[in-house]
Amino acid sequence: MKKLVLLAMLVFTLTLVACTQAEPEFNLESTITVYTRDTTSGTRDGFMNGIGFGPAAKSDDLLVEGFVIKDNTAILNAMSIDEYGIGYVSLSSVNDTIKALEFEGVAPTEANVINNTYALKRPFNWMVRADGDFPSQAVEDLVNAFVAFLGTTDAADIINNAGAIALSTTTTWDSIKAQHPITQQDNSGVTVRFGGSDSIQKVAEALTAAFTAKAGNFVAEHDHTGSGDGWKRTNDPAVKDTTVGKDVGFASRPFTSTETANVTVEQYGQLAWDAIVAIVHLNNPISNMTADTLKKIYEGTYSTWADVPNA
Repeated sequence: MKKLVLLAMLVFTLTLVACTQAEPEFNLESTITVYTRDTTSGTRDGFMNGIGFGPAAKSDDLLVEGFVIKDNTAILNAMSIDEYGIGYVSLSSVNDTIKALEFEGVAPTEANVINNTYALKRPFNWMVRADGDFPSQAVEDLVNAFVAFLGTTDAADIINNAGAIALSTTTTWDSIKAQHPITQQDNSGVTVRFGGSDSIQKVAEALTAAFTAKAGNFVAEHDHTGSGDGWKRTNDPAVKDTTVGKDVGFASRPFTSTETANVTVEQYGQLAWDAIVAIVHLNNPISNMTADTLKKIYEGTYSTWADVPNA
């Protein structure tokens, strides 16, 4: 009996100790650390326009003093460490190390993007080099086959599994592969270069990993440096033929009129939709953001978490 009493007292004591050692509450008076992408980023373009702060997509001067520029992965990592930070990433990058916020009361899910209730979304686009401007005929034929593959149900399954939202299609790869005989030969000595948006990198790598097995095991080389390079490294005369040139480029925003001025309509298109998600540290009590609140945070009107409604 004494042993049971002692054991109960020990458990009670340990419980008290655990409670007294609990982590301190979130300090609402702390300054918000604002993270953003650079002005060439498709994610930034979609985010700023989506919250009604379009001019800030291309101008750092409009942002709050002290903002931090990071890439997609770095913002994700920062939110897992910086308790008082806020940033935004592609839905395909979201994981359980951070808190993904609702936008205007709607959760950032694939289903809500498809049914158009989640408004903060943008297109995932591709662009390729001009006919006859590839390193070899084999590369050109493989790129054309890859673009065709993007419009199939096979690719749609991969896109959805990688966290983006595929466009509707009923075409299968088996029904069109005969139109691309290059895929039936050994291409293990051929390298196809992919680049552009780093928000699309996860999706692009998943697509090429599946497609190379269907296309003679060509080598898919990935080097993703941002949406601005989706056009530059495939079609900009000053860049495309340098060592950083690519055969396929991606942009997580619409291509601009300047980028499409000397490009044929066959050289670019859309492969998917993606949501942009505002993210914070797991300890942050807030769960929803409105466009107006996000704009006020990024322009500096709200400087501490106590300023943020419902925080």
